[in-house]
Amino acid sequence: MCPKVLVTRRLPAAVEERLSRDYDAVLNPEDRPLSADEIVAGCHGAQALLVTLTDRVDAALLARLPESLRVIATFSVGTDHIDLPAAQARGLVVCNTPGVVTDATVEIAVLCLLGAARRAGEGERIMRDGTWPGWSPTYLLGTQLTGKRLGIVGMGRIGQGLARVAQALGMEIHYHNRRRLPADLEQGAVFHEHLDALLPLAQVLSLNCPAAAENRHLLNARTLGLLPRGAVVVNTARGDLVDDTALLEALRCGQVAAAGLDVFENEPRVHPAYRTLPNVFLLPHLGTATLETRTRMGMMAVDNIDAVLAGREAVNGV
Repeated sequence: MCPKVLVTRRLPAAVEERLSRDYDAVLNPEDRPLSADEIVAGCHGAQALLVTLTDRVDAALLARLPESLRVIATFSVGTDHIDLPAAQARGLVVCNTPGVVTDATVEIAVLCLLGAARRAGEGERIMRDGTWPGWSPTYLLGTQLTGKRLGIVGMGRIGQGLARVAQALGMEIHYHNRRRLPADLEQGAVFHEHLDALLPLAQVLSLNCPAAAENRHLLNARTLGLLPRGAVVVNTARGDLVDDTALLEALRCGQVAAAGLDVFENEPRVHPAYRTLPNVFLLPHLGTATLETRTRMGMMAVDNIDAVLAGREAVNGV
């Protein structure tokens, strides 16, 4: 009998075909977020659980999962939605999908950076509304990125990828990270051990760090006040890195000229004030949303399940 796997959300067709071929796969064709009770019921007799970042796998849920369960594979790089100590205490292997998300997420970071700096959201709305008055020398003037200082908070794979593209745009790269990178990975970027030293230099600031507890509201009224007036802020990492109230005030008063946001605290419940400000370029968490990347993520998640259930070490154990 094939091992049973519960899959909490709809995945790309090629991934679901593989799961259905190799496992007794319980899929979610409606792509509806499952409640904790539904996850517990679906896991009855299951050996593996494949979750996504929309599933809160906390200690209470973990305590209700059956003894048959051996592995939780998350369709994400981040694991902040899973109580890792509680999972470890249950003897469960937790796996994620690093590496394969880098290029797609870098593309969205660049899109947010350009969209915010060059007022692309405003321009697109004007064209759709039919209210474009025609070209003029001072119409919708944005911020040119060439020669600007980009501050990157979090210089992992995605931060490094963004740095390479930004350098090609002629930007000067500065970064803050838990540890300084080797010179070959820095590629000329300037390291700042302390965030407060980076912020006054960052004409453009990009958040690319993990959503660890110590990073919650990393961007707040105090830290926003350290940025040069008229800075551009980009967040494609996690929504809870930003204090929405503080960023909204900074956008209203001009301390921040524009923001490009792909992630939000409490998403999909986006703070309604963002929709009222023209200087915010908004995307609905599209970071990894390419067919190629989402398929690779799903295949990696299944690779992890294959390995654990075959008695091998997980490919990407957390």
